[in-house]
Amino acid sequence: MKVVEIKPVTMAEAREIMTDREKKGELGYEQKLALEHLKKFSKLGKEESVKLLEELNSAVRMSPETAVQIVTILPKTPDEVRLVFARERFSLTEEEVAKILEIVKKYL
Repeated sequence: MKVVEIKPVTMAEAREIMTDREKKGELGYEQKLALEHLKKFSKLGKEESVKLLEELNSAVRMSPETAVQIVTILPKTPDEVRLVFARERFSLTEEEVAKILEIVKKYL
């Protein structure tokens, strides 16, 4: 297998990719575990997660990896948002944190 592209994807997108691969052929042991985990813990559908990702990227500056983490975790408190941004080289203002929480709240 050849790696064509590396990009962060949401859990819903990963679940869809793994489900498609499962239909095409048998998955390996680790892949089955990953698919089971994705089915159990992904909270949004693919369309919802893509919309949320787009909204977050247009509202606040962040790396694609951080945006995907927010979609995966769906933080409910300002402290949870700050934890996601802890590895970034900048800190968020209170307004940015509130905006992120407001956007996420629409998808809960």
